[in-house]
Amino acid sequence: MVFAADPKIWRFQFHPEVWILIVGIFLLALYAIKLVAPNFIPDGKEAYTKKNLFAFWAALIALWFASDWPMHDISEEYLYSVHMVQHMIISLIVPPLILTALPVWLTRLIFSPSGKVGMWTKRISNPIAAGLCYNLVIIVTHLPFAVNYSIENGSFHYFLHLAVFVSSLWMWLPVINPMKEFRISLPTQMVYLFLMSVVPTIPAGFLTFAGGALYEAYDHQVRLWGIDITTDQQLAGFVMKLVGGIYLWVWIATRFFLWSRRNQPDLELVETPIENSDVYS
Repeated sequence: MVFAADPKIWRFQFHPEVWILIVGIFLLALYAIKLVAPNFIPDGKEAYTKKNLFAFWAALIALWFASDWPMHDISEEYLYSVHMVQHMIISLIVPPLILTALPVWLTRLIFSPSGKVGMWTKRISNPIAAGLCYNLVIIVTHLPFAVNYSIENGSFHYFLHLAVFVSSLWMWLPVINPMKEFRISLPTQMVYLFLMSVVPTIPAGFLTFAGGALYEAYDHQVRLWGIDITTDQQLAGFVMKLVGGIYLWVWIATRFFLWSRRNQPDLELVETPIENSDVYS
């Protein structure tokens, strides 16, 4: 199969599905705050914090940036390295922001910690299932047939993006669940995030050291910024392994320092030896 790329690289393309998604998320959030919150939170308490608000807008902007023109068009038609940046945003940036944006009361309303719903909440918070699903999706979405077919078929392309996002959201749940009782311990989080950085090494290695074009969809004559197919694949491998890995290691470091601070003894509460005893001999 021969793939052709439009020579007009920077032509504007409107993506209504992206704006429908962004506006839909905004309207759902507005509905939750204005209509649902008054019935579930006590009077005088805020429906959301500044941290929730900042994370919500950051998630919305990041999702729009990764899904709309020009990143969407460049990543789909010209450079696989940009496609990799897009996936990094969808899997590593947007999900933790969305989980941080969720107020605790809303999370408890959606995923009730009691009853049958609570049982399912415990199951989906299982780090083993979440990690396996995430890494399986990562591997499948980088197989040549999946990449090439996603460029040819728009519906399959969006399905892959949805799979990446949902599996990534699931992967982050044991770490950033707004309901603290469903988070794994800080030391376990460090091990868990380390393991999440290991499996992507496999496709990253293939991309970095491949002698020829792995993906026919990106092997065409229209080269953005003069980047050839080999360099493009190497850049994609660099983004996947080094940039993604460093990002996860930053999370691991923050978990470590938080764990160290929580386990550091309070020096002011430690009893010191009494030099001048009140007991006389």
